Amino acid sequence: MRFKGLDLNLLVALDALMTERNLTAAARSINLSQPAMSAAVGRLRTYFDDELFTMIGRELIPTPRAERLAPAVRETLLHVQVSIISSDPFDPAQSDRRFKIILSDYATLVFFEKIVERAAREAPGVSFEFLPLADDYEDLLRRGDIDLLILPEIFMSNAHPRAKLFDEVHVCVGCRTNEQLSEPLTFERYMSMGHVVVKFGNTRKPSIEEWYLLEHGMKRRVDVVVQGFSMIAPMVSGTERIGTMPLRLAQRFAKTIPLRIVELPLPLPPFTEAVQWPALHNSDPASLWMRDMLVEEASRMALPRESR
Repeated sequence: MRFKGLDLNLLVALDALMTERNLTAAARSINLSQPAMSAAVGRLRTYFDDELFTMIGRELIPTPRAERLAPAVRETLLHVQVSIISSDPFDPAQSDRRFKIILSDYATLVFFEKIVERAAREAPGVSFEFLPLADDYEDLLRRGDIDLLILPEIFMSNAHPRAKLFDEVHVCVGCRTNEQLSEPLTFERYMSMGHVVVKFGNTRKPSIEEWYLLEHGMKRRVDVVVQGFSMIAPMVSGTERIGTMPLRLAQRFAKTIPLRIVELPLPLPPFTEAVQWPALHNSDPASLWMRDMLVEEASRMALPRESR
């Protein structure tokens, strides 16, 4: 189909090329042969009077014109998908939808496992792909490359809709044999002890308590840096080190690892875990169904009591 001289199928090809940055992978993603994709590249170059891509090794490097076209092309295709292709009522029991979700190991273990269990009963054909915390998640939301983002609300973009899930607090954890935790933990002792800390993504973004300390110009002794909260408990076990982590996760690990959980001597308020989704998916029936399930399951989560 042509619109003002442009074969609209070429927009699908251009979007695939911008996403994959590889001719073979792009062709495979939209079920084209490699010669057919090469021909599409040639027609795109002719229509836009621009090279659009240069080849370095096997990687396609977009030109500035291609970079400018990419967001509008992606938004156009998403509007078609959400407004036309996906306009039929969503039937969870018959759906084979795969949800791509960015979330932490914390959210996976204390919350999302409930969603997976429920979906297995109500929508057995629905599947999930959990993605690591990405440095470019705002870009992924804008392009509609992910369905949901689950993070503390303070880290979320204001450009996309979101909904509150549940509140959580941070606690300090250490080995049950750590005598320095046998009495109320003071701020001075907390800062002087060796810490296991979490940093996220390729840019090593700090966790909430690290962010707080940096904002106030304070530096603690960091002995071990890990990629997720679930690694803290094993790393403090059998040592004099401590770590800071969400209470629900600490209590989960305390059932199998000899942990001592104490109050955190930092004035950190509870944080709100929330879900965010691309603005273009706001009316998508499948997204609505999943978001409703998330909010409903979150409403059943009472804030756990702190324990020592």
